[in-house]
Amino acid sequence: MDVTAQPHPDLDGDRATPDPEVDDLLVGAVDLHTHPSPSPFPRRISIMDAARDAAGAGFRAIACKSHHDSTQPMILALQSAGLADIDIEVLGGIALNRTVGGINPYAVELTLRTGGRIVWFPTLSSVAHSNHTHSADSTFSNAAVKLRPNEPQTIFDENGKIREVVRDVLAVIAGEDAILNCGHLGAEEIDALLPAAREAGVRRIVVSHPMFVIGATPERTADWVRQGAKIEQCIAVARKLDPAEFAAYIDAVGAENTIISSDFGQKKNPLPVTGFRRMARTLLDAGRSHDDVRRMIGGNAAELIGPRPAGVGTP
Repeated sequence: MDVTAQPHPDLDGDRATPDPEVDDLLVGAVDLHTHPSPSPFPRRISIMDAARDAAGAGFRAIACKSHHDSTQPMILALQSAGLADIDIEVLGGIALNRTVGGINPYAVELTLRTGGRIVWFPTLSSVAHSNHTHSADSTFSNAAVKLRPNEPQTIFDENGKIREVVRDVLAVIAGEDAILNCGHLGAEEIDALLPAAREAGVRRIVVSHPMFVIGATPERTADWVRQGAKIEQCIAVARKLDPAEFAAYIDAVGAENTIISSDFGQKKNPLPVTGFRRMARTLLDAGRSHDDVRRMIGGNAAELIGPRPAGVGTP
């Protein structure tokens, strides 16, 4: 695949512009939402290139997400090809779409017990995503690989109760002390999932881009934070919002409960590090303090993933 982490003049032109204030803040940053290749979708970067670019900016860690596969086997296979020599922690995980068997505790167990750290509940195959796109496609029109349509999934059974297989997945996540990301579930499903997750013993919970697909107001995200969730604001979405709307989401939960991630890696988008530089500058220019910006782009996510494993990213 034609992927590269080299800045593109049209997409990343400002990477060459010095901004020492922002570059200092990026040291220790964590991006919990990158989309590298391989993927049925066109991607700009491979896992290796994403790791190199982030490490070059001083990032502490990145997480690699695929809508179609577990990324953990890819990360493990790359360790002996040089990934282990890059000074950064690279996290893998699994999104519970139809291509991995849906809400599948067997696939979750395999991913987490081989070192994966994140479980995303259904994304492309969620009911909310299908309603948002008015499509059940497993890919988009620009995909290089065509797949059969999704059958949208819900966490509810025919009686409106949490499905037993969902509780099974939550138990596995809790047992491995992994991160539960609510994926593209709609707000009503997240309202039900969070109490079930807490009851199962899940300690690390993230809700991504609440204004995109999810359909949650700032006030609703504040309620989720009171139940133990962190709110992930994705640069790919936030850059398109009215600044006042984006600020309202941060203010509703506080900088201490906000995680900034890129959600980048797509062929026509900036590189993840470019997105972080721009967002850090935007937040500073909007009057956010250095401490709050550092917390949102790295500190909160670093606490969520826990201490860096011994020997990881130490060439």
